[in-house]
Amino acid sequence: MTRDLRNARYGAVLTFVLAGLMVGTMTVRIPSLTDKLALSESAVGAILLAWGLGALLTMQSMRRIMARAGSRTVLRIGGPLTALGLVAVAFAPDLPWLMVAVAFFGMAFGMVDVAMNAQGSTVEQAYGRPLMNGMHAGWCVGAISAGALGSVSIALGLSFTANVALVGLASLPVMVVLGRAYLPEAPAAETTATARRRMPPIVYLLGAIMFFAFMVEGTVADWNGLYMRNELGAPEALAALGYPVFEAGMLIARLIGDRLRTRFGVRGMLTVSGVATAGFFAVVLLAPAALVAVFAMFFVGLGVATISPLTLSLAGTVTDAPGPAIAQAGAMGYAGLLLGPVVIGFLSDATSLRAALGIGVVLGVLIALASRLLPSAEPALVNRLPLPDRQPAEVAA
Repeated sequence: MTRDLRNARYGAVLTFVLAGLMVGTMTVRIPSLTDKLALSESAVGAILLAWGLGALLTMQSMRRIMARAGSRTVLRIGGPLTALGLVAVAFAPDLPWLMVAVAFFGMAFGMVDVAMNAQGSTVEQAYGRPLMNGMHAGWCVGAISAGALGSVSIALGLSFTANVALVGLASLPVMVVLGRAYLPEAPAAETTATARRRMPPIVYLLGAIMFFAFMVEGTVADWNGLYMRNELGAPEALAALGYPVFEAGMLIARLIGDRLRTRFGVRGMLTVSGVATAGFFAVVLLAPAALVAVFAMFFVGLGVATISPLTLSLAGTVTDAPGPAIAQAGAMGYAGLLLGPVVIGFLSDATSLRAALGIGVVLGVLIALASRLLPSAEPALVNRLPLPDRQPAEVAA
């Protein structure tokens, strides 16, 4: 194993960490944002829609961009832009400017999300064994850190603006430095045809499973805090812990997910994950107290954790180059991340937030059912690839 390959793996994991930190910082402080700008629940839904549309817009265009430029170039541009977008969200003075800022933040993050998963797939195939769950564990570390920092910031009386701006400004130079660690991918001449032709059917099936899973993740991330505070009467500091507890469950599952994949196969893991997600989400909704709901969130995280890493890992090995297939599956998945929180916002206005969150149970069932359509035999999906050549200056990095 070369130093370049180790550095690329560490760089990919740290990119996931920073992405989770930046997105998590915004989501855990949504209750403070609603207080700062006096936002209604439907306004929060519109803000999340702007963020999701921005992310989805770039993801939809990533197939050809990834084929031509590769994940390394996209990450070197998108990473710093994401940090700057978070700073813009922090300083937005009113709702119109906030909509512009979150749309820009979402567009930059859409670039990073597709590219970091493609980079993870490139590293995974160079290693010759499953690594994607471990990559996504880095996201959980970042999100948990965001929740912990958010709770500390609330306890110290730090404003939404100060908390979010500090995280964005600290992330900016780190994202720039990480750009030196990424692996290059196959030349554009070998991947452009892949970007243009229709993907194999399994890519769309994996995208549908991601759609359901990301609806669950987005619902928890964006509405968990308000549910704990408004429906269960939790103080804001306790309400902010629901998301990091959820991410803690995801972290544990992802740390062991690659081993479980080797032993039980993708279809079996995804089926059990769907059932567990539905069951424990029901516990959250029936919880008599906030502490019970926070505890159940840990098991929801355990259930849903490995779904997106497994689907993205499979998508990355279906075609010769991982980028276009991951972009396609990722765009479908993020349509769910876009739709879920918005639907919850409008349903909660029409009924109640508790009733609207019942969609999480339905989504878990759909994940289990769709997973049964995957092939029963576990294919040899990860094959050792030669480490791409680097220029001397890149090797020195």
